[in-house]
Amino acid sequence: MPATGPRSFDPVVVGNRETDAWAAYYRHEWRSFLSASVGMVAAAFGMSPRRTLAGAWYVLRANQLWAPYPDNQPDAACAYMRRFYDLVAQDGELPLDPARAARLEVEWWRIHRAQQHDESVTADQLEAALVDLYSYAYDADPEAVRPAAAHRVEAMNLSDRWVRAGCDRDDPLLAAERRALVASYAALRKAVERSPFRRAHP
Repeated sequence: MPATGPRSFDPVVVGNRETDAWAAYYRHEWRSFLSASVGMVAAAFGMSPRRTLAGAWYVLRANQLWAPYPDNQPDAACAYMRRFYDLVAQDGELPLDPARAARLEVEWWRIHRAQQHDESVTADQLEAALVDLYSYAYDADPEAVRPAAAHRVEAMNLSDRWVRAGCDRDDPLLAAERRALVASYAALRKAVERSPFRRAHP
């Protein structure tokens, strides 16, 4: 099996696992979410099995704390994502500050949720938040990662429509969401392959 990691991941595998995680999230199927999260973290970051399992658990807990509306726990969710990004930073391939990466991660969650309930929140705002996360985490040119962000916004829009339609796993909207996420990760891998790291470890 070829090596995988944050600069050499398979976009199809990561996109499929993230689609599975999103579907499980909205259906509140947390066991399925954890399984998808393990696969997603393994494929996207290539960490050791121990760190992969721990990271997937942190992602699960962050999402469980974020999920309730309107009484969720954003600070606690961010704390779990900080623990996740600490594992990523320890692994060595992404020289990032875990606290900053976690804040950027949860910020796009916040904007997406706001967009779901407030028509004045735009897709451009959501795209900008994803560009901020990707360009920081991968130390990449913001314009290089913008196509990945745009595809991911498209996937979120499809996901929102799928949720409003009833969260049926046989709904063609879920298949369209899957294609959009795969396209997003293909664009992200293309961008990070062309953007060698410039910064040192924090």
